[in-house]
Amino acid sequence: MAGIEAMNSGPAIAVDERGGDMRFVVSGRWTAPHAAEVERLAAMLLEEARGGGSVRIDISEIGRLDTLGAWVLDRTRHELGDRGQRADFVGARPEHQTLLDEIAYRGFQEPSRAKNLHIVDFLVDVGRTVVEVGKDFVRGVSFLGEVVAALVVVLFNPRRFRFPALVHQLEHIAFRGVPIIALISFLVGAIVAQQGIFQLQRFGATPFVVDLVGILILRELAVLLTSIMIAGRSGSAFTAEIGSMKMREEVDALRVMGLDPVQVLIVPRVLALIIGLPLLTFLSMMSALLGGGLVAWVYGGISPEIFLARLQGAIVLSTFLVGLIKAPFMALVIGLIASLEGLAVQGSAESLGRQVTSSVVKSIFMVIVVDGLFAMFFAAIDY
Repeated sequence: MAGIEAMNSGPAIAVDERGGDMRFVVSGRWTAPHAAEVERLAAMLLEEARGGGSVRIDISEIGRLDTLGAWVLDRTRHELGDRGQRADFVGARPEHQTLLDEIAYRGFQEPSRAKNLHIVDFLVDVGRTVVEVGKDFVRGVSFLGEVVAALVVVLFNPRRFRFPALVHQLEHIAFRGVPIIALISFLVGAIVAQQGIFQLQRFGATPFVVDLVGILILRELAVLLTSIMIAGRSGSAFTAEIGSMKMREEVDALRVMGLDPVQVLIVPRVLALIIGLPLLTFLSMMSALLGGGLVAWVYGGISPEIFLARLQGAIVLSTFLVGLIKAPFMALVIGLIASLEGLAVQGSAESLGRQVTSSVVKSIFMVIVVDGLFAMFFAAIDY
């Protein structure tokens, strides 16, 4: 009998080697306060058992055993098994066996992952992404149906519509969004005009910057910039508000009270977006044209009178209407995505943050997709 180490109150191990098998008697307190000594004794056990046959770990003499001690013992048993040595616990008291079983059930090692070719992993990720996109599309169409149904109910029963909520959302979306939309559009219009003048003056075509600024801003940039700003500003707010209500179970409380959450929460927000986004788009157009005209005057020597006269010849009514026609559809997409992501929030702050991020990313992506689809449509009908 060779004693490894024993302490009256601390952990200890004694080893008994008979034939090809080894028996380790574990005793003392295998608890968290003795963590350093427990780890040292476990390492010594592995070293003593090296090169031997099967190992039996007798834990009948253990005074106290907590989660840390059970975890170290179970880990040691697994490490012996990885070396090809069979290891078993013997003499465990019922309470100790329960703890060991729980530790073994939970596991402490990451499961080994099958090694696949990189191309296989790539194809798996692509397939999983396609499936998720398909599911999101189905959920979006289904949610659109719910919103349309709620709108029909409100139209046939106007008393159920919450007009103050619509006004409140319009204030937040349109009125309070005016400064940032006007500023960003003014700066973008100025930048487009400056870059256009810089490039066109090499060809002696500086006056054509008016055509560039007018057509580009009215048809594409104004509505696109406004939609992206609204997706980041109001869309994220919708998701956070509805998600917070979902976390506090206020959405479920509305259902218990006999109210439809879509009518109460979603319809006013979507309608406010559909009304407010075209108004902000018009403001964006005017601000961007103002910025472009100012830069054309200062940087390109094009007076405001010449700028306005050439702008009238460069654009037609359809150029102005194209941007405004896109705005309600983009507003509908932003409202649906923001509301759907808000309703998908679970009961944690991490889930709320994840859904808000997803809402902004998906909204901006879909705004660009919708803009591209409209561009192809208007080009096909020569509008």
